[in-house]
Amino acid sequence: MSDEPERQIYLVRHGETAWSRSGQHTGRTDIPLTDFGRRQAGAIGERLRGHRFALVLTSPSSRAADTARLAGFSDAERTADLMEWDYGAFEGRTTAQIRETLPGWSIWKGPWPRGETPDRVSVRVDRVIARCLAADVTSDSLLFAHGHVLRVLAARWLGQVARDGARYALGTATLSALGWEHATRVIELWNDACHMDGAKAGRPRTSGPSRYPPAR
Repeated sequence: MSDEPERQIYLVRHGETAWSRSGQHTGRTDIPLTDFGRRQAGAIGERLRGHRFALVLTSPSSRAADTARLAGFSDAERTADLMEWDYGAFEGRTTAQIRETLPGWSIWKGPWPRGETPDRVSVRVDRVIARCLAADVTSDSLLFAHGHVLRVLAARWLGQVARDGARYALGTATLSALGWEHATRVIELWNDACHMDGAKAGRPRTSGPSRYPPAR
């Protein structure tokens, strides 16, 4: 690491959708942002305004791509590697509904009928991490994606297995940052929503943590 810049990877989960609000698993179904989700996207844009990124990637799903666009990153490159976990037969169902027939079920433990396993999601996010650390990416990267896939990405950044993403809760339109302490990969910011007070009130707030793009 000593011969390389300490490039951070910033993560933004998309804004609210009807299914994220109800707790329904939303993998490949293309659910649009709610009006509040659109305001959330604007608020995250205010938070990030003025921060320069060498690479901006987004999931091609409209809820992520629209969050990027409304945040001011309309030129974000779309990559299927950032699509949400494919929930297969459990698409559109809540955890409580799934547990009616599979007590104790979670996406982290499975099973995953007709869907992706954690290992398959892990392969995708490993490619994203490698892309962010490529030699031609000389400063920070910004990723717009989904709750579960970003939690797997954080686990893999730390050298953990995909299932360890269970420990990293992530709300809609939150900001997180993966970085370094010397040569060790760390989480520098996680699930931060200080910029959201303005979205709830209809106006952005004006202060935030000093080490990261402040809420404006």
